[in-house]
Amino acid sequence: MRVLVIEDDQETAAFLKRALKESGHMAEHAADGEAGLDFARTNAYDVLIVDRMLPKLDGLGVIRSLRTAEIHTPALILSALGEVDDRVKGLRAGGDDYLTKPYAFSELLARIEVLARRTSPEEGSTRLSVGDLVLDRLSHKVTRAGAAILLQPREFRLLEYLMKHAGQVVTRTMLLENVWDYHFDPQTNVIDVHISRLRSKIDKNFEQPLLHTVRGAGYTIRDSAH
Repeated sequence: MRVLVIEDDQETAAFLKRALKESGHMAEHAADGEAGLDFARTNAYDVLIVDRMLPKLDGLGVIRSLRTAEIHTPALILSALGEVDDRVKGLRAGGDDYLTKPYAFSELLARIEVLARRTSPEEGSTRLSVGDLVLDRLSHKVTRAGAAILLQPREFRLLEYLMKHAGQVVTRTMLLENVWDYHFDPQTNVIDVHISRLRSKIDKNFEQPLLHTVRGAGYTIRDSAH
């Protein structure tokens, strides 16, 4: 999993990052609500761990803003406020789970793993679209501006993953783990080859490119016209 920890307490954040990495996950940290919101808007994560009391923008405000922007990354709220009303407020703000401090890391880990496995709205949808590019997950058909695009199975999976995270930067490591299903040297050119082939199929002969390379970060698919 790729996890974003939004936590202003540096000691807690350092512990969570270390423990998540030791459990085999990637973890990034934002120290306040505004930074966390920016990270979550511009990058693809499997789950968010959000402290409720944050400087600049509180945790519930972060989650509300994400849901308003149609970003549905699962979010676990951490809070010292454990009354029923507090938990209800957290869930109504768009949180997917609520864990009261103090907590055992093993429980936190189990909860975020459950959240990451849950079917998201993007997973449940049979059609994905970015601009005039449409991917049908049931028929495995792809069209752009109504014209059929023939993709190999791996190219289809690559495009599907990119479109599920449309507008967000997807790293090479994320592609290796989610499209190829195994780990190997992230410097390998297998991704570059497939990205190049995919770009030639979905962007060739179209004035507006959809697939973009973000130098030093990864790739993103977006409708730049909007």
